[in-house]
Amino acid sequence: MRNLNIPAERHPEKAHKADNVQPKKPSWIRVKAPTSKGYTQTRNILRDNNLVTVCEEAGCPNVGECWSRGHATMMIMGEICTRGCTFCNIATGKPNALDTFEPGRVAEAVKKLGLKHVVVTSVDRDDLEDGGAEHFAQTIRAIRHRSPQTTIEVLTPDFLKCAPEALEIVVAAKPDVFNHNLETVPGLYPTVRPGARYFHSLRLLQRVKELDPTMFTKSGIMVGLGEQKQGVMQIMDDMRAADIDFITIGQYLQPTPKHHVLARFVTPEEFASYEKAAYGKGFSMVSATPLTRSSYHAGDDFARLREARLRSVGA
Repeated sequence: MRNLNIPAERHPEKAHKADNVQPKKPSWIRVKAPTSKGYTQTRNILRDNNLVTVCEEAGCPNVGECWSRGHATMMIMGEICTRGCTFCNIATGKPNALDTFEPGRVAEAVKKLGLKHVVVTSVDRDDLEDGGAEHFAQTIRAIRHRSPQTTIEVLTPDFLKCAPEALEIVVAAKPDVFNHNLETVPGLYPTVRPGARYFHSLRLLQRVKELDPTMFTKSGIMVGLGEQKQGVMQIMDDMRAADIDFITIGQYLQPTPKHHVLARFVTPEEFASYEKAAYGKGFSMVSATPLTRSSYHAGDDFARLREARLRSVGA
């Protein structure tokens, strides 16, 4: 595995910051190291196609489990981000030019892995006029061509510095799920997500539904960054007002001492209470556990979400 702890020189915006103490992980956070045959096979297919995954770049704790099942989240448009979010372990800097052959390689990997559902995400590309929207669309079309039965979920940037047409390009390519993470409560944006704007991200997801009311929308947050329970409840209300179908809530894990301080570990019981509250507010699907991540069990969750919609239409 590579880049699970990215060297300090790849996080220049964090180099001057004082170290934050990293508390010991509780038992419910610890996971086993990846060793299975399925993990190795998945890794080799990704390497052979010269692909980047957010599983590795962001240091996801679930990589062993997911790769053992042949599941991986493809990260397109390189491994260098133009933003400097204080929670994120992806390298920051000046990205390389887009690889025009990447959509085809992603599609080939999806076919070889036999994926029924694939999640495609990316770094932020503020250097591109369309934020990489057309590259997303090309990747969706390439996967559809080679694996027409595979359902596709995109986890996109916020397209903050782009014309409105950028979002329209992605939606027009017809992913099955459009995901964009709000990440945290509005009051923490200046320190956690300084390059983004809370209400812009919320409006982005609302706009997806306006462009295509049949498309599933999804968003996620981390907890343990210093937010209060009332703030999490308000995010849920904001998401429902934007007609978002699916919410994910997971524990923030501090990648290195230079990253945003981990305020506390949220207990499994608190996660269960968030799940209950979210369903009560009208979400069609909720994933709220310490190890929940945007793409963790995404295929299974999407299948249940689609079945729930079909039942509601039949009723």
